[in-house]
Order: sequence, then C-alpha cells, then structure tokens
Amino acid sequence: MIRIGAAELDTSDPVVVTMLLGLGVLALILALLVWLLLRPARIPAPLTQQLHSLNHAQAQLSGNLQTVSDTQANAQAQLIQSLEARLATVQLQMQQQLAQMQERTNQTLHGSAQRTTSSLTQLQERLAAIDKAQDNITKLSGDVLSLQDILSNKQTRGAFGEIQLNDIVSKALPADSYTMQVTLSNGRRADCLIHLPNPPGPIVIDAKFPLEAYEALHRAQTDWELKSAVTNMRTSIRKHIRDISEKYILDGETADGALMFLPSEAVYAEVHANFPELVREGFEARVWIVSPTTCMATLNTMRAILKDARMREQAGEIRKTLRLLHRDVELVVARVGKLDTHFRQAREDLDGIGVAAERAGKRAARLDNFDFEEVEAEEPAPLPLTRGPFAP
Repeated sequence: MIRIGAAELDTSDPVVVTMLLGLGVLALILALLVWLLLRPARIPAPLTQQLHSLNHAQAQLSGNLQTVSDTQANAQAQLIQSLEARLATVQLQMQQQLAQMQERTNQTLHGSAQRTTSSLTQLQERLAAIDKAQDNITKLSGDVLSLQDILSNKQTRGAFGEIQLNDIVSKALPADSYTMQVTLSNGRRADCLIHLPNPPGPIVIDAKFPLEAYEALHRAQTDWELKSAVTNMRTSIRKHIRDISEKYILDGETADGALMFLPSEAVYAEVHANFPELVREGFEARVWIVSPTTCMATLNTMRAILKDARMREQAGEIRKTLRLLHRDVELVVARVGKLDTHFRQAREDLDGIGVAAERAGKRAARLDNFDFEEVEAEEPAPLPLTRGPFAP
C-alpha cells in the first residue's frame, strides 16, 4: 500500500502498477531533458538519435498511458455497471426478503392474536367456572355450617335422625305398614312403629346419635383423653340400649325386640369395630343396632314378611273370587252353546230359502218360454220349514 496525501494506492492493482511505471518513465525523460538543456556542449548526432528515440518512446508511452486510461475508464464503467447490477439484485433480494419477513411477521402476529384471543376466552371460561365453583363452595360452606349447627344441638340432632329414619322407612315400606311418632300404652313416644303380623308383632325403631362421645373419641390426643372418651362412648351406647329395652319392648303390645337406628355409618362402624361388647349387650337386651344401610336391608326383609302375611289374609277372598270366576266361565260356555244352536238353525233356514229361490227361478224361466205343459205337469214341492230363532 502507498499513501499519497489522504489517498491510498494498492500496489497489487495492475492499473496502479502501470500508472507508477508511466510516472517513472516520464520522470526519467524529464530528467534527461533537463540535463540536455543545462549542458552547454553541442549535442552529438548519436544523442540526437537518442532524443528522437526518446521522443518516439515518449509518444508510445503517451499512447500506452492513453490506452491504460481508456482501459481504466472502461474497467471503471464495467465495475460501476456491475456494482449497479449487483446493487439492484441485492436491493430486489432485500425487498423480497423484507416482503417475506413482513408476511411471516403478519402471520405470526395473526397467529399470536388468535392464540391470545383463544387463551383469553379459555381464561374467561375458567374464571367463570372458578366463580361458579366458588359460589358452590360458599353455599356448601353454609350448608356445612348449618349441618354443624344442627348436629351441635341435641334436640335438632334428634330431629335430624328422625327425618333420616322417616326417609328410609318411607322408601322401603308401604304407607299403611308403619306409623311415625306413635305413643305406646306406657306413655312413651317411639320414633317409628312397624306393624308386623304376630309373630313377631309390631316392632319399634328409635333413632339415637351419640355424636359428642364419638367426636371426643376422635379428638383424643393423650392416653388419658382416649381412655375418658372410650368410657363416655361405652356409657352413652349402653344407656341408649337400656332406654330402648325398657321403654319400647312391651309384652302383648310390641315385639320382643327393638331396633336402635344410628344415622351415621361412621358411628356404626366405630361401634362394631372397637366396641363389640356393646353389640353383644344389645343382642342380650334384644336391641339390634342398625345403620342407614343395614336398616334398609332389614326393612326390605320386613316388607317380604308383610307381603306374605297380607297374601295369607287375602287367601279366602282369593278363593271366593276364583269360584265366582269359574261360575262366570260356565255361564259363558252355556251361552256360547246356545248361540251355536241358533246359528245352526239360521244356516238351515238360509239353505231352504236358497233351494226355494232356485226353484222359483226355474219356474220363471219356463213361463218366459211359454212352456206351460211342463209347468202344469210338474207338481210343486213343499217348502221345508224349520222353526228357528226367526220363525213366527
């Protein structure tokens, strides 16, 4: 690289090399001319020839410089044209790439907008579902609090057990086979009395709900609390068994047993799992502990007993109805026989009418042919008459 002022020349460029050579030759010629002009002696003939050669060489050099200049101009023009063509091609490619990029950007933005809209719609639906679930949770919380308030009061808890018992009994038995809140002869009021036939006789179902003892049993954290809760649970169940046995088992009025209805499957499972002695004591006192599930199974068995008893009670009526039905069938058979006789007589009368009509037709045909001799010669046959249902 050669720096001349602010310009830099590349020595590997052929144009630059040619220009530098031309400048060198021109500088040499100028030096020779200056030397000849400054020299006072007469120029010899060989030197004149040399000068002519130099002038000729200078003319050739000028022609070469002109050729180099023209070549450089053509090269610059071709380079400019090539650069313009390349710039046009690059510009076209850049425009195409920009168009493609803009199209992809638009597609991406459109897809992003659609996805955003879909996500917002799904988010809105989920928020609506969450709001609905929140409302249901709030309502359920209110129901749980209401149920807790009901179960925290002994009186309302008893009413809850009675309502559940009424619902189960009403689904399992006919309406005329039980009575709710019935008062017995000893003045005690039973939650439900099932009217079973003798034996075993009417049986009482009483609802009991030892919730405090059960909750204390599950809240116990120390051995002392657990022992106290077990004692309270055992005492509560025993008291319920004793009360039912003394109040609702009456000789000559009720069956020799009764049912204690526990309206909670958890309490029922706790009693049978951890207090089997209470179940045995209930059996000895003829008080059977039932849960909603086992109570439904027991009531279904009672329904079968009621059905059999009612069928036995209605056996006489069934026999009477069968006798009446047999008499009606015999009457129908007799009347069918009479009707068959009437139809047979009517069929014979119709056959006689057909024969008489045929003879009348033949006579009319002979009269029409003026065949009076045959008509007079032929004796009329008597018309058979049968006394049927339509005869006078």
